[in-house]
Amino acid sequence: MFVALWEYEVKPGSEESFENAYGPGGGWAKLFRSDPNYRETRLLRDPYRPATYLTLDFWNSREAYEQFMAIHKNMHKMLDAAGEELTSKERRIGWYELVVP
Repeated sequence: MFVALWEYEVKPGSEESFENAYGPGGGWAKLFRSDPNYRETRLLRDPYRPATYLTLDFWNSREAYEQFMAIHKNMHKMLDAAGEELTSKERRIGWYELVVP
């Protein structure tokens, strides 16, 4: 399993729009669901810094994620541009793979 982890700082007043766009029912998850290697998206908000959110996108593998993003780069750019209207900062925390004992 692979997880792409992103952090966002949301502009004041844009929280609900951001949650709708980046949550499990938003545009990113809808796009991702077109691929059988996509598993789920989770959206977390920091209770101590309420403008700070994390997205966790779960995939079967890093390769599947990278291939999907390469194929859908135009849609990715469009969704990313729309998200920039809602955020003041976006940072890739990292890409993580499940460690199997």
